[in-house]
Amino acid sequence: MEEIASFSRNDNHLVISLHGRIDSSNAQETEQCVLKQLDSVTSAEVDCSDLEYISSAGLRILLKTKKLVPDMTIINTSDQIYNILELTGFTEMINVRKAFRKISIEGCSVIGSGANGTVYRYDDDTIVKVFKAPDALPEIERERELARTAFVLGVPTAISYDIVQVDDGRYGAVFELLNANSYHHLLLTGQKTIDEIAEMSVDLLKIVHSTTPKPGLLPSKAKISLDQLEHARQYLSEEEYQKIRSLYEALPENRHMLHGDLHIKNVMVQDGESLLIDMDTLCTGDPVFEFSGLYISYLAFSELDPEDSMHFFGIPAEDLKSLFEKILFRYCHEKNADPESILKKQQLISSVRMLFYCATGKHMPEKHKEKAITLFTGYIRNLLPELTDLSSGITY
Repeated sequence: MEEIASFSRNDNHLVISLHGRIDSSNAQETEQCVLKQLDSVTSAEVDCSDLEYISSAGLRILLKTKKLVPDMTIINTSDQIYNILELTGFTEMINVRKAFRKISIEGCSVIGSGANGTVYRYDDDTIVKVFKAPDALPEIERERELARTAFVLGVPTAISYDIVQVDDGRYGAVFELLNANSYHHLLLTGQKTIDEIAEMSVDLLKIVHSTTPKPGLLPSKAKISLDQLEHARQYLSEEEYQKIRSLYEALPENRHMLHGDLHIKNVMVQDGESLLIDMDTLCTGDPVFEFSGLYISYLAFSELDPEDSMHFFGIPAEDLKSLFEKILFRYCHEKNADPESILKKQQLISSVRMLFYCATGKHMPEKHKEKAITLFTGYIRNLLPELTDLSSGITY
């Protein structure tokens, strides 16, 4: 039976590799072989990369295995095998993943880079965002679902139509973006000025913020921030912690969409239309949280190291500060809001988030940690006596 099924085991996890064709002529023998391997198995993967065909008799083997090992995934299916599983309803009962097309990014030009991945121009029609983490599949699938949600709601979003594996085994999401360039590229090459990018950013933010998803469809940024506060608590006095918590909890429920990380590397322009390509931070909440995200991207890390802006964006810190201020003031002018008030409120939120990074090590280099703790706890202590609420006052 080695030519039909082979096995590898890691503790209580079993990988079942199926080969060739499974039909009525060999299904019974295959079933006996598989079932013998399931003793003490708590999770299983059925690898179909070498499976050419499976009949209804073979499908019954999968069904019996699923009943005995509920935590089961079918991976690396060809289009033909996937279609069989989909038509018979197996994709509704079992997590089934298609085999991923393999591509080479050697020689491809980099058109953007962020904390989670790098964006390459693959050909004239497509770009591919390659994720840094080797186990990024759940992240890619979550981001694709969030992008689909935003697209259906009318937010201009680039939709990933394929997941691929690149040369080193990492995963990437493919987007069809003909002759598209990022805000970052347009700014670096002088095709757009800071004023123009600020205006484009505000126009896009207003579209995002005017969108209201159904309840529960997206996470609440206020709740996310409360979780970050719990991590940052170790750097705060009990009085400071309680005051910030009460400010977060007092925020009215706000179901308007936020992007959460709408900086110049996360937006592409195609035929004059701005399209979001990084959707893993999508959430709902008050626009003050959006400006906190922009402050983190454009200013916060440069306050720890003036060279950070050049390292991440290739743009001087003073230009990013100007861009942030132009976006904030233009947005507030168009929405009849007070930019100075929002500036203080978002800085408090940003400071808590930076302390969260210090506590978890996420995005925070160890060499900057002590400086960050001193700087952002100082901001909090200066701001708390002035703030009675965190609401931006912006309505849609």
